[in-house]
Amino acid sequence: MTPQRTAAAPAVEGKQRADARRNRKRVLDAARLLLAEHGLDVHVERIARAAGVGVGTVYRNFPTKEDLLQALADERFAFFAERARAALDDPDAWQGFRELMRECARVTAEDRALSEAMDQLPGLCGTAADRAGLNELTGELIERAKAEGAMRADFTVDDIPSIMCGLARATAPRENAPLPMSWERYLEIIIAGLRAPASPPLP
Repeated sequence: MTPQRTAAAPAVEGKQRADARRNRKRVLDAARLLLAEHGLDVHVERIARAAGVGVGTVYRNFPTKEDLLQALADERFAFFAERARAALDDPDAWQGFRELMRECARVTAEDRALSEAMDQLPGLCGTAADRAGLNELTGELIERAKAEGAMRADFTVDDIPSIMCGLARATAPRENAPLPMSWERYLEIIIAGLRAPASPPLP
């Protein structure tokens, strides 16, 4: 009997790991949809119901809500890094930069939680950007655009978080408030200010 128990153990363990992975994915998928629509204030209990799991399952995978938010931010910034790599393949670095900024702005405008996190949880977003290598990729793209003579020389990658945070604030929907500014319009105004030759130097 002992050999049979020993042989069965890896299969049981493998099934448990597969179930755990599926549950984690279900939690992330549900959280992504709910938070994108309703923002950071969505309760963990609501996420658990949407995922079809117990609250305990959520906390086993993500001991705190911030752990869950970090996992979602990591996904988003990994996507931004992929887009930055694609932009670096564009022979026109300025055009690649514009397309990258547009894609990042579009995703941020469509994801209320990400928009709020850029404003309220900059450390969390900074960690996600660092893990994805986004700053290095974007910095290289900016330097190429400068070398082409297309971008103002005093703009740096360190200015990007402020731009994205400002865009998130200006374009985020708010209750009992006028319609937010179009993110496309807001972004084009910003990009126009980055085009060389520059006007007065940045402070």
